[in-house]
Parts: sequence; structure tokens; C-alpha cells
Amino acid sequence: MMRTIAGLLLCATVALGWPLHAAAASPSLHELLHAGDWLNGKISSSDIRGKVVLVDFYTFGCINCQRTQPNLRRLHREKPSRDFVIISVHSPETAYERDRSNLVASLRDQGVVWPVIVDNDFGVWNEFGVQAWPTQMLFDRGGVLRKVVVGDSQDKIVEDEVDALMRQKAAR
Repeated sequence: MMRTIAGLLLCATVALGWPLHAAAASPSLHELLHAGDWLNGKISSSDIRGKVVLVDFYTFGCINCQRTQPNLRRLHREKPSRDFVIISVHSPETAYERDRSNLVASLRDQGVVWPVIVDNDFGVWNEFGVQAWPTQMLFDRGGVLRKVVVGDSQDKIVEDEVDALMRQKAAR
């Protein structure tokens, strides 16, 4: 009975888009650096060292993903680049979204100017255990996954976590 209740609560959490906390086996930010296809520049280990990193898994045609874009644009604009980096991972849902020219146009239309990994084969998505669009993963200055937020309408949760992580000293 307790397993059933726990399972239902987990399903409800994912379905409702409530924030999920990082699992014990966390993905490594350095796994992102090996992605082969980037737009808006490629990230290196020196670009993320000692910084808070928000990894945004999305697809451009997803309305829930589009709802997170204004907050991402604001965070990118307002948070100092010496302390904070956004990396988006575009994992397309449709053939239209897989087309590179459509993705490039969407970046322009949605004002996405930070680095984007083109994840047409879902390699990064699978490596990070993502299950839904949008998913935002927040890593501390030491590269440790601290929070996973699934769904939209959670801008305050994301911003509060970014701010909390930025206040922490880098784990060196």
C-alpha cells in the first residue's frame, strides 16, 4: 500500500511539474562538453568552472518550454556571466524541430543567445535521464547537481535556487 502511495505521489509530482530534487546518481556537467553539435558557441570546462550552471532541456515547439524562455532570457541578462551560465539542450519532438534551419530561426525568434546543444539523437537527454520537456537542472559552483525542475510556471523556484547557489562559495 505504501509503495502504491509513494508511486502515485511521484507520478503526481512529475505530472504537475513540481520541483524534483536531484537523485543520488547525478549526471556530470562535463558530459555536456563532449556534445558534438552546438549553436551560439561551444562551452569548455573553463567556461563553467566555479560557476552556477542551469541546463535547460527543451524543444522549441513546446508551449511549456516557450513559457520558460522569458525567465531564461532575464536570468541570462541579469546574472553576471562570471558567476552564472545557461546551457540549453534542444531535444526535438518532431521532424520539423529536428531541422537545423528551423531550430536556428527559433533561437532568433525566441531570443536565445546562450549556447545550445543540438541533441537530435537524444544522447544528452538520455545521459541525463530527462523524461519531460521542459526540464531545468541546476548545478552548483562545484558542478554538483542540486535541483531538477520539471515543467513550466516555476520561474520563482528556478530563480531562488540560482540565487542561493550563487551565494555559496565555490567548492574547489
